[in-house]
Amino acid sequence: MNETGSAHNKLIAFVSNSAWSLYNFRMDVIRCLLRARYRILVIAPNDEYSKLLINEGCYYVPLDFNNRSENPLQDYKLFRQLKKIYKEHKPDFIFHYVIKPNIYGSLAAASLSIKSIAVITGLGYSFAKNNWLYRIVRLLYKRALKKTEFVWFLNNEDAKMFINEKIVPIEKMKVLPGEGVNTEYFSLNACNAGRKDAGFTFLMSTRLLKSKGISIYADAARILKRKGYNANFQLIGFFEKHHPDSVTENELKKWESEGLIKYSGFAKDVRPFLVQADCFVFPSSYNEGVPKCLMEAASMELPVITSFNRGCKEVVLNNSNGFICNINDPFDLADKMERMINLSIEERSKMGKNGRALVMKKFNVTKIIEEYISTLKIYT
Repeated sequence: MNETGSAHNKLIAFVSNSAWSLYNFRMDVIRCLLRARYRILVIAPNDEYSKLLINEGCYYVPLDFNNRSENPLQDYKLFRQLKKIYKEHKPDFIFHYVIKPNIYGSLAAASLSIKSIAVITGLGYSFAKNNWLYRIVRLLYKRALKKTEFVWFLNNEDAKMFINEKIVPIEKMKVLPGEGVNTEYFSLNACNAGRKDAGFTFLMSTRLLKSKGISIYADAARILKRKGYNANFQLIGFFEKHHPDSVTENELKKWESEGLIKYSGFAKDVRPFLVQADCFVFPSSYNEGVPKCLMEAASMELPVITSFNRGCKEVVLNNSNGFICNINDPFDLADKMERMINLSIEERSKMGKNGRALVMKKFNVTKIIEEYISTLKIYT
């Protein structure tokens, strides 16, 4: 790699726990930076999206680490590995995402006097309980985030928690409106809708984790079916087999055999599923940032039902572009789903248009791109 370049050709590193997440959540930002003549270095474990990032014009360096490991020796190896990569490629600025890159990447960057920003994309599984894992992560975060230029959050509640716990000082934090969504790509005009299937269809699209509310969705489907509703309950997403919170394949097969859920696997493009649905459902209790699935659904003019949960309730104005349900309450979810079924087509259409208007105003990815560009103008 040629490390020399003009002021308009700085090397910017993006570091995360998967190439998939960088491609799916930050590709609009990366493309804009490439057009602005920044060089982009992607550092992440190898998966099928690594080649797609290379094809877009990124440099790619594979990262070898286990995101689920709680072994300090493994984590020290990650720190050493990142420090070696940063020393070799000399990025001018680094954006870190998710817990381990945020902690060990920020420490590695600081040891080489490289400026960086940690992006808290959600508190995740380790913040779910006040146990030994949480206390260790809190301590490590507090140490690492001292070394960053800024800490970006995706919702106010996460920022407030980090400040109240004295993990990061308030002057170092900034709250973004999620990671944004490309409202041109996620629009009815950009997708050939085709003919909608018969019957009312609910759709849930998510990583297959219990805390995302999949069992709540299945139970709500059971409640509605026993009340005589003949709706379709679609589910798309991928398994994380080694995640302690993962839904098992046996659980999913049981729900399918009961006729509660139709699972259609992982979809690289969710838009064909969104245009075939009448309502998007996401009853999460997970420590979310701002779920992109909700922004995508609302941008595609789908009414949404989601839980009164951090990150989720930012995307839904109750009774305007959807309904808010109680967390971990299949009966309340079923009630909101029943209300959605019984709305007229015109009422649901109005909800969908309200949702797109909200996303255009609050979550358009152009706002996020402006934040990255202005930050890099200051620090590079």
